[in-house]
Parts: sequence; structure tokens; C-alpha cells
Amino acid sequence: MPMFSVCMRDCYDTCSMVSELKNGKLIVRGNPEHPITAGFLCPKGALLPKWFHSKDRLRKPLIRTGERGSGKFKKASWKEAIDLVARKLRDVIERHGSESVLVYQYAGDRGVVNYAFPLRLFHYLNASMLDYGICDRAGQEALKDVYGTAVGLDPEELKNQRLIVYWGINAFWTNLHGFMLARRNGLEIWTVDVVRTETAKRSDRFFQIRPDTDVLLALGVAKVIIKEELYDRAFVRENIYGFEEFKNYVKTLSLDYVSKETGLSIEEIETFAREYAEKRGVIHIGYGFQRSLAGGEAVRAIAMLPAIVGHRFGFIYDMKTIDKSYAEGVFLRTKPAKRIPQMKLAEYIEKGEVKFLYVYNSNPLASLPNQRRLRRALLESDVFVVTHDIFLTDTALYSDIVLPANTFFERLDIADSYYHRYVALNEPIAKLHGKSNSEVTRLLARALGIKNPYLYENDEEVIRKILELNGLSWEELRRKGFIKVSKRPRKWETPSGKIEFSSQRAVERGLSLFPRYRRFSGKYPLRLLTPTYRMTITSQYHNTYGMIDSHLYISPADAKERAIKEGDEVEVFNDHGKVRTRAKVSEDVPRGVVLLYKAFWVSLLGWNVNFLTADETVQNYGNASAYHSTWVDVKKV
Repeated sequence: MPMFSVCMRDCYDTCSMVSELKNGKLIVRGNPEHPITAGFLCPKGALLPKWFHSKDRLRKPLIRTGERGSGKFKKASWKEAIDLVARKLRDVIERHGSESVLVYQYAGDRGVVNYAFPLRLFHYLNASMLDYGICDRAGQEALKDVYGTAVGLDPEELKNQRLIVYWGINAFWTNLHGFMLARRNGLEIWTVDVVRTETAKRSDRFFQIRPDTDVLLALGVAKVIIKEELYDRAFVRENIYGFEEFKNYVKTLSLDYVSKETGLSIEEIETFAREYAEKRGVIHIGYGFQRSLAGGEAVRAIAMLPAIVGHRFGFIYDMKTIDKSYAEGVFLRTKPAKRIPQMKLAEYIEKGEVKFLYVYNSNPLASLPNQRRLRRALLESDVFVVTHDIFLTDTALYSDIVLPANTFFERLDIADSYYHRYVALNEPIAKLHGKSNSEVTRLLARALGIKNPYLYENDEEVIRKILELNGLSWEELRRKGFIKVSKRPRKWETPSGKIEFSSQRAVERGLSLFPRYRRFSGKYPLRLLTPTYRMTITSQYHNTYGMIDSHLYISPADAKERAIKEGDEVEVFNDHGKVRTRAKVSEDVPRGVVLLYKAFWVSLLGWNVNFLTADETVQNYGNASAYHSTWVDVKKV
């Protein structure tokens, strides 16, 4: 019998699906009724049955018997494993205090219950929590400086637009349904990026810029629009705070300088400005480029462009539609949470501030930067590590106990999207292996002797309560498989109540009144970019689909300078580490830049690009990650 499913991956699209089991085999297809995901699946989604039926799925709990990373474990019963976890938890809290316990989770599975419910236990225990900085933090902070929110345009409103600018996002790979929605609605498509991506190749126009110059291009475009009086005067007068000061600020900017730094001609910059203003373009601001030392300032500058041409919320970045806090249960705490910056996990382990680490929905030994430091910290400390996962990931290999997880096809849940305004239902289709995050949470609470009823609510009870709190109908959701969250009147959540070009919020964090361009350089000559690959989502699917691209992409000029030819074995290195792979010489990558796709499994490939990436953070933008501010060199082996 067909059931409603929703893809829980950390992806914009959050596809509604119809799934069923036939002769013991899972069959999935896109839900044709869904207005955004429109009845088709991306290449990763189409292969979900292969992931679901993988022979490598964990079936029994494991207890480590050898060195971390050695892969030496013994199988255990669920009772034995859970009792051991509970015993270690009690011991660590008694000896070191509750703040020495850290729950490390992220969006490997975005089901509302599966993502949030385990946090109830750790809030009840007064454990330390993550301060998330790995993904979109810098852009979030920047957009809050300008608009007071990072929530932009409802993509269904694209039907009323003429132009979309994909700025620093390879949407054809990472937001395929959004890209096709723009196509179906007949929008002109532009791309701004450092690399000639698959999106750039399918765009009507491509503006290829140098790394870190996004902020300068945005300011240059603003200068032209203002100088030529192409802006929406009435909108600006009524709704923008600090516009006159900003106008004087960009007057001082030389287009010759903008051209020299960005690599675009003055004519290209002026054409961008004039046509963008005339077509009142929407900008989809990507997550990738803001993971850099320049990223926050870039997003702040880019965010001003839609406002200049009269868009109230003319950008796409995040979409927060429902309040999910009830699932997390912060109300169970009896003291404020200690927040540990996500990017500084190794540092806090080294300092002895983390003695018990519980990992789910994440694979930090693939996804975090400076892997050599993180692995050394785990090897040299006495931290006790528990990982709950579907597979024996790189993180699981370094754990003391590994608990088998199930997949979203095996449990009840709901998921919202950070791109569109729909919440989708996920119904259990079969039971193969493992337990859900909420099941394990209840087992642990029971083993710890906790009586609090909030730790024993079942999944449907939690879902119904969340829907009720958000004014949504459980019955309608069950009937249709998805439900749209209605729009509420929107305002700019800034101190002035307007769009703030001169942002006091930014100044209070030590930033300048207006976005500033800064040229960055490193000890090594080549800038390393580490985007996601088409057939993976960070580290997911590497082990099941086996479709990766491990080449180093290098420009013809940089390759020639190093006597590197197509297919040569090369070593990529810096002070963090080194990796060996094969070179692909490509015109798509500009001189001075090299590219390696991110977060493949070391246990399968033998290396991971995060042995090279910098673990420096952008403090003024919420300790956001700076993966793309990594410099390397390359030599032929």
C-alpha cells in the first residue's frame, strides 16, 4: 500500500514522496501533487531504495574493544549497550558535572521528532549544547543585521518575478526543484560564482568573480544603481534606514577598483546593475561562499540590493515556517545551557571540558575541519563517545559505543523545509534494522531511572502537539501528505522597524557601519574551495551509492606552472595536513583556485579534504565556519 514519505536529507527541497514496499523492495516516487517538488526526485532521491536496503546497515549495538579508529568492536544486546551508556553518563555527571556532557547533532536527518526529541533528555540533564556554526550562520547574522530575519521570499512567488540571481549557489545540484521552478515560471537566470558550475553553464548570464570579492561586486552594483537613479525612490524613502549615509559611502568606491579586484569589466558591472534594477531581480544567496572569512560581510552587502530596487524581502536564504521548540524541550532545563561552538569541538575536548560526547544525525569525523587535530584530540583524551547511526561511519569508528539507527522509511515523523512553506508527512513503511532517535532517548531515560513524562511521549503525540501549536491540522496532513503553512503579516525585525543599511546590530558586534571589502591571503598560494558533490550530501551516500568525484580541479595555468597534466597523481598540502589524489585540469576553475569536493569517508577513500581545511571561525558572525578560507599548494607526485 502506498504511503506518504518525505526526504529528510539536509537539502533545500525536502521532497514529498509516495513510497511502498513491493515483494520486500522499497519503491519511491515524487509526490505529483506537491507544488514545489512536483513529482520528480533528484538523482540522490531516486536511489533511496539502495540506501534503505544497504547490506552495510548496522544491525546490533557495538562496544569498542580496540584502539579508536581500529574498527575493533564486539556485538552487544540493546540492554547491555544502553545500560553501559547510562552508567557512563551517571559517572561523568557525578565526577565532572553535567556541563561535561555534550550532545553533538546536526541535520543529517531533518525529521522534526528525530532531530529534536533526543535533546529533551540532554536538556533534562543540564548538559552542554552546540552553538551551530557549521552551515549558514554568517549569512543568518548578516541578514538579521539588515532585515532582522534571514527568512526571505516564498519561492511560489517566483511566478511573479522576471529574474533570479543564483549568487554563490550551485542550484542545479543542490536546489534542483527550485532551479526547475524558476525555469517553469520563465525567469531569466543569472549566476555569480567563483567556479563555472553546472548552474552557471545553464544560466542566461554568468559573472565569474574572484574569491572574497562578492562584497565588492554588490557594493559596486549598488553604486551604479544609486548614481544612475535606478532605485525605487519611494520605497527607499519610506523603508530603508541609513540610505543617505550608504549613498555617500558607495560614492567613494571606484568602479576601476571593483573591476580590478573582482575580475569583471566595468561594462559587466554596469550591465548587471542596470538590468538587475530594471527587472527587480530576486537573489538566491547561497550557503557556500558565506563559509569564509569574508562571507558575512558579503551577505550583508548582497542583501541590500533587493531593497534598493523595491523588494520587501527580495532574497531567498532560509525559510522558518513552524515553531518546533516543543519537540526539543528546553523547558526541561533547570539552569542555562553552556553553548559550545560547533567548529571548536576539538579545542573543548583538548581542554578537558567535554568528557561524554553523544553523536547523532551527524558525522563530525568527516564534516568538521582540521580533522588531524580532532582525531588526535579523541585519541589523546578520556572522552567517552557514543554514536547513534545507520552505518559504521568514520565517527562511529572512533566511538566507544555504536547504536544502530533506523531510516526515515521506518518511523513516523514530519519535516518542514528551509526553502519552501510546506510541512510533509512521513509514514513508516517497514521495519528493518535499528531504532529511531526518539526510541533510544526513551530507553536511555528509563535506564537512568528518570520519571519525567515528557521523555516518554510517543512520536505521534509530539507531532500532534507541534501541529496544534502552529495552527495546523493533523487530519489534513494525514489525508494530503503535505500542508502549506499560511503566511503571516511580515515586518522587518530591526530596532528601527525598517531595512537597516546602517546597522547598529552589526556595530555592536565590532563591525563597521557598512559592509567592507578585505583582501585575504594565506601562507600558501592556492585558495581551496570545498563544495558538496552532486551525489552526496556532505558525507551521506558515499558508502551506499559509491558515486564520488575525488579529483583535484586545477586551472590550466596553475597546472602548467607545476608541470601537472590531466590524470597525474598530485599531493595537496598545507600546515594542517596533506592528501593525494588525481588532477583534473579545468577551465571552470580560475587561476589561483583549486577545488576538492567535501567530506568523503576516510575509511573508504583513504583521505578527506577536511584534513586540509582551516578550523578558524568568524567570531563577529557567530563563530561561523570558514572552510573556504583555506590555502594550499599542489605538487606532482
